[in-house]
Amino acid sequence: MPLISVIMPVYNGEKTIKEAISSVLNQTFSDFELLVIDNGSIDNTDDIVNSFKDKRIRLLNTPRTNSAKSRNYGIAKSNAEYLSFLDADDLWLQDKLLEQYRALQQRPEAAVAYSWTDHIDENGKFLYPGTHAQFTGNVYPELLVSDFIESGSNILVKKSAVCYCGGFDESLNTAEDWDFWLRLARVYTFTVIPRVHVLYRHCLRSKSFNISAHKKAVLSVIERNYARNPLLLQQLKKQSYAYANLYLCCKTVEQYLTKHNWYRPILYLWLWCNNISLLRIACKRIAVLILRHIHR
Repeated sequence: MPLISVIMPVYNGEKTIKEAISSVLNQTFSDFELLVIDNGSIDNTDDIVNSFKDKRIRLLNTPRTNSAKSRNYGIAKSNAEYLSFLDADDLWLQDKLLEQYRALQQRPEAAVAYSWTDHIDENGKFLYPGTHAQFTGNVYPELLVSDFIESGSNILVKKSAVCYCGGFDESLNTAEDWDFWLRLARVYTFTVIPRVHVLYRHCLRSKSFNISAHKKAVLSVIERNYARNPLLLQQLKKQSYAYANLYLCCKTVEQYLTKHNWYRPILYLWLWCNNISLLRIACKRIAVLILRHIHR
């Protein structure tokens, strides 16, 4: 029985899944299995997965569904002690699993280890650094303000903690990872590895670029969490909305640069401007996106 199960949901991932799988097989930690959950692909995804002759890879086919259901299916099929998740368009650096596993061994009271994330474009070129947060222990208040984990491809978590918290919310088609991190953080402590281990790929076809749907899911996650929190944390609600609007603004700018959908960035900037402390973050990220677009 492997120590870690890596769960990779995929739908029509032929353009990126070979590189994603390779980033798992190249890990310096080898005691793992890779569960590829193909939820109804109609391209060459399965052929690419089957081209890898590694017994640690298991291809599981399901009908078309969302990422939350695919991940939960993988969780149910795993007998490992630890779980990690990798989207089929993201990448890991080679020490990701080893250093996260060591971190959890060094801090046995923690159930979740996370690393830093950097952002790449569709072609794998560097876009901008992530937030590189260093929160440890009870991270729930910080995580409630913003998803500093940044990617569904990040954490290593004890399976017992996943089972206790109930897995991913299958009613959410996006933002389900942030919702899940929050439910983990309400009960368990986190530890951080202050190194970049995850490369998050920005693809305009990804679900997070359905701005209207993503906005609805993000606001739903915020509301449901504050609805069950003590009055002490209610003071953070404005910050949560400010960061949410900043995130939506940056996503919309990326979309605008290719689709010229000009009015949405102005809307989210207007909503965000109530929190001027985010000015540096917004200007830096938006400037990088615009400069990269100009120099293409």
